[in-house]
Amino acid sequence: MTAQTYLAYDYPLLSAFWTMLWFFLWIMWFILLFRVVLDIFRDDALSGWAKAGWLVFCLVLPFLGVLVYLMARGKDMGRREVAQARAQQERFDTYVRQTAAGGRPSGVDELARLSEMRERGAITDEEFRRAKEEVLSGHAPAGPAAPATGTSGPVTHTSGR
Repeated sequence: MTAQTYLAYDYPLLSAFWTMLWFFLWIMWFILLFRVVLDIFRDDALSGWAKAGWLVFCLVLPFLGVLVYLMARGKDMGRREVAQARAQQERFDTYVRQTAAGGRPSGVDELARLSEMRERGAITDEEFRRAKEEVLSGHAPAGPAAPATGTSGPVTHTSGR
């Protein structure tokens, strides 16, 4: 028999299962340690000194530190995580709503802009009335409203010299 065959006989199946179990527990330990450290930094109720104390405790005596942290503050860990997830979902929903609007101004914003243009003299009262009807009917032009006379910007009156 070769040396590889002897290795299989020297390491029985039960030992392989024990090795996998210890490896799994080792990975779970690191996941728990990282979650505790992240929770220490996430908690806004803790002062900087308290965060530093918990962090030192969890890094110097990791098993005892994590165990004590979970007993003392473990109940609120889930609440903080849920609050962070809700805040993140709310930010995402707000971003989606703003993006879905396509940057198109609302009817109120469009009417305010038209009113400003009329006050500056950029459009006449008749042009304002027609544009206001379009906005209120929901058929507002996609681009910025230009005066109906064909000019591309506000009308400026200059005195001749």
